[in-house]
Amino acid sequence: MKLARHATGVAGFLLAWQVLGVSGLVKWLPPATDTLVRAVSLAVDPAFLDDLRGTLTAAAIGLPLAVLVAVPIGLLLGTVPVVEEMTRVFVEFLRPIPSVALIPLALFFFQPEINAKVALIVFAASWPILINTLYGVQDVDPVAKETLRSFGFGPGAVIWRVSLPSAAPFISTGVRLAASITLILAISVEYIVGGSSGIGSFLIEASTGIGADAMIDVIAALLWAGMIGLVINTVLLRAERRLFKWRST
Repeated sequence: MKLARHATGVAGFLLAWQVLGVSGLVKWLPPATDTLVRAVSLAVDPAFLDDLRGTLTAAAIGLPLAVLVAVPIGLLLGTVPVVEEMTRVFVEFLRPIPSVALIPLALFFFQPEINAKVALIVFAASWPILINTLYGVQDVDPVAKETLRSFGFGPGAVIWRVSLPSAAPFISTGVRLAASITLILAISVEYIVGGSSGIGSFLIEASTGIGADAMIDVIAALLWAGMIGLVINTVLLRAERRLFKWRST
């Protein structure tokens, strides 16, 4: 039933897109059929596949690094209230800074361009993981921690046996949110900076064209970006539900 509703929504969207494109009501919008055909053809386009590989490589490197950075910091801040209070100003100062605004600094400190892209991804993707880890640790049942301490377990054992498992669903949600951010930021950096490969670089080249074909290329590439994001989110969400069934009970 849910799948049927999803399919109906997609079909309705494509139908409206086709009508607007064919009728000329939106002059810059190409028909859905032409765009979908172009999107399918990109799947066997070596140049686009290289660009796709460049974006996914940066995202695949940046996300695990963000997890390695953010989870320990979140555990520390959530476990030691004094440290959390001392660093709260810095966290709230850095968190709202747009990652794209740091592109000049990243390019100055990190070369080649792939390193700058990964560094910005790590910065942006770390925040949802860190904040969710922090809230997850603070949400741990204090009775469970005190029970473990009463049996002689030290702080490290309490974190490993109680805090981390209890915070795992929060961390998983943070990672899922961060995965979307990695894709968004990778394409944004590629589009602003340019570079040898990436979906953003493909968009730059496509947008310099003239006429309907250029717009078809742009929208087809955006469809690929959206589909990749949808697949990643779906996979992570299903894994999250499978691993943490007890959370909803």
